[in-house]
Amino acid sequence: MSILLTGGAGYIGSHTAVSMLQAGIDVVLADNFVNSSPKVLARIEAITGVRPTLIEADLCDREAVRAIFRAHEISGVVHFAGLKAVGESVAQPLRYYRNNLDSALTVLEVMREFGRTQFVFSSSATVYGDQPAPLTESAQTGGCSNPYGWTKFMIEEILKSAAAAGPQLSVVLLRYFNPVGAHESGLIGENPNGTPNNLMPYITQVAVGRREKLTVFGDDYDTPDGSGVRDYIHVCDLAEGHLAALRYAESHTGCEVFNLGTGRGSSVFEMVRTFGEVNGVDVPYVIGPRRAGDLAAVYADPAKAQQVLGWTAKRSLADMCRDAWNFQRRNPNGYE
Repeated sequence: MSILLTGGAGYIGSHTAVSMLQAGIDVVLADNFVNSSPKVLARIEAITGVRPTLIEADLCDREAVRAIFRAHEISGVVHFAGLKAVGESVAQPLRYYRNNLDSALTVLEVMREFGRTQFVFSSSATVYGDQPAPLTESAQTGGCSNPYGWTKFMIEEILKSAAAAGPQLSVVLLRYFNPVGAHESGLIGENPNGTPNNLMPYITQVAVGRREKLTVFGDDYDTPDGSGVRDYIHVCDLAEGHLAALRYAESHTGCEVFNLGTGRGSSVFEMVRTFGEVNGVDVPYVIGPRRAGDLAAVYADPAKAQQVLGWTAKRSLADMCRDAWNFQRRNPNGYE
């Protein structure tokens, strides 16, 4: 039996594939390569010694998803697939709603056809909207500040309803905070197509000379240094959280939600400073206007994941900066 990782060639999917393969779990990756590269497959094999199956597919295409389930003994799904850039979602809301909702619904419906019941969802802290941090899982959801966040909220609501209607279903909602870093080997890391929408890959691309300078979007937030504060979590810690969630889903039914974060907020300026100190690389920056949909401070209370899943984030901000730079330095043009 295999676990289907939708969006499995992407940043978080590829690191989760490594964690699962190293734990002896067979995985099948499905991706349409909108924001990923098939070249990651050889990198996963180099790290793990196992070359998983990688299928190019649009997860909104019901027949394509059925074909995956017919060809492979899929026991459960970790659903990463989806468009994820906050600013882009504000500019292209219909594209985000159509793609993210359709892909989740299609995978869930095909799972039901094939009698599969384990579903781990890649959700986001954006579902909390603008609330005081630290955020616990019991905090109210909704009030999202952008269409991307609303798609995550809507899919969570769909999953809660599906679990209530089908008592055999096991759903785990993982609310990510801000994944950064890369595998310590430097073989896989964050490799966005086009202009990065997230802070760390923009920092590393400036550091490696691909971009002239970083734009810090706003220095007048109500935070200690005026820049936005986020809960940055190492992608390998996040990947290990999915492994813990999958094991939980194997022995529990219903719907459960967990924050995956460190519980500590770090500002944009702190990240830039730490990156420079750890790696000895200057990152020039300018101050720009705030981006639509951005919030001042978002960080987790991760106590529930520690208590229930036995999971905790272990890697530091310095580790995140070091590993991200190691990947970018070794791969100045990404997987190309």
